[in-house]
Amino acid sequence: MKRRKHPMQSEDGMVLLIMLFYFIGFGMLALRDLRWQGAVLMILVPMGIWVGTKGIASIFPADRLILALINDLCAMGILVLFDTHPSLAYRQAFYYGIGILGMLGCMYMVRTIPYFGRGILPVAVCSLVLLALPLVVGRETNGARNWIYWHSISFQPSEIGKVLLLIVLSECMYRQRKVAGIVFAMACLALLMLQKDLGTGLLYYGVTLLLFYAASGSLLLTGIGCMGGAGAAYLGYRMFAHVKKRVAIWKNPWADYDNSGYQIIQGLMALASGRWLGMGLGLGAPTRIPVYETDFIFAVICEQFGLIVGICVLLKYLALIWRGGEIAVQARDSFHALLCLGATAMIGLQTFVIIGGVITLIPLTGVTLPFISSGGSSLLSSMMLMGLMQGVASLNADAQREEEAVMLRQ
Repeated sequence: MKRRKHPMQSEDGMVLLIMLFYFIGFGMLALRDLRWQGAVLMILVPMGIWVGTKGIASIFPADRLILALINDLCAMGILVLFDTHPSLAYRQAFYYGIGILGMLGCMYMVRTIPYFGRGILPVAVCSLVLLALPLVVGRETNGARNWIYWHSISFQPSEIGKVLLLIVLSECMYRQRKVAGIVFAMACLALLMLQKDLGTGLLYYGVTLLLFYAASGSLLLTGIGCMGGAGAAYLGYRMFAHVKKRVAIWKNPWADYDNSGYQIIQGLMALASGRWLGMGLGLGAPTRIPVYETDFIFAVICEQFGLIVGICVLLKYLALIWRGGEIAVQARDSFHALLCLGATAMIGLQTFVIIGGVITLIPLTGVTLPFISSGGSSLLSSMMLMGLMQGVASLNADAQREEEAVMLRQ
C-alpha cells in the first residue's frame, strides 16, 4: 500500500515551490541588470515567504492556505516592481516586512480582546479623525484630496480606516446597535465624499451594506441601502468633473486616445500583447502605462506572464474569499463572524473594483490591487485585514481543539 502524504508535507512542498519561483525570478533580473540588490531580494523575498507562512503558523494556529496565498501575492508585486521600478520594489519589500508585523499585531489583538465594549468609542473617534486629516493637511492627487505628504513620506489615512471601520461596525452589529453603526459609516462616507475619494467610498459603503445584511437579514432595508448608494453614485457623477471624465473614457477610451483615454488603451494593449503565455519577465513595455505600478499592475502581470498567470492570480483572490467565508461561518460568535466577513468582503470588493476597471468591465476608480500594487498604506492595511481574519481562524482552531479534547475525555 502507498503511504499517504501528511497535509503538512503537501503544504511545505507548495511553499517551497513558491519560494523557488521567486528565487529564480529575482535571480534572472539580477543577472540581467547586474544589480546586487536583485541578489539580495533573491534571498530575502523567499525567506520572507517562509517566515510569513511557516513562521507565523508556528506561533499562532493560523490558516496556512491564506498565509501561502497572501505571501505569494506580495512577492509577485515586489518582483514586477523590481523589473520596472527598482526603488519602488525596495520600498515595497520594506512595507512587506512591516505588513507581516501588522498582521501579527491584528491576530494578537483578536485573540486577546474578545470584545471592545465601551472601548469602541475611542476607536470610532480615532477613525473619524484619521479620515478628516487629509481635508486639513492633505494634498489633491488625481482629483481626490486623500493623501498626506510629509517630506518624502506619503500616507493614505483611509487605508488604515478600513480596519477601524470593520472593528466598529462588527462591534455595533454584534451589540444590536445597528443605527449607531450606520451613523458612523455615513460619517466616514461623508468625509470621503468631501475628499472626492469615491473609489474608497464605494468600498466602505459596500462592506457596510454587507455587514448590515449579515447582522439583520433584512432584504428590504438592504435594498433601500443599495438604492441610496446608486443615488449617491449618480450625485457624485454630477458633482465631480474627474468622475465624469472616467465614465466618458470607460464608454469610449478611443475618443481621446492621446489624453484621458491613453491609460486604459495602453492597459488593454498590454493585456492583448501578453496573450496566454506572456512575453516573459523583463520584456514588454509596461512603463508605457501611466500609473502602472498601482492602478494597472494587473495588466503588467498579464503582459509579462500571460493571461494564464493572470487567471491564476484571480483564482488566488477567489481562494482567499472562499476561505475567509468558511472561517466566518465557523466562528463561535457573531462578532468574530462579522469581523472576518468584513475583512473578506473588503479584499474581495477591492479586487473586483480595480480588476474590473483594468479590463473595462466597470469605470476605473483608482483603488489599488490588494497585496500587489505599490503603496505602503495599501499593503499594510491589506495585511492587517488578513490579521483580523487569521485571528478569527486561530480562535476557531483553539475551540476545535478544546472540543476534540472534551470528546476524548468522554
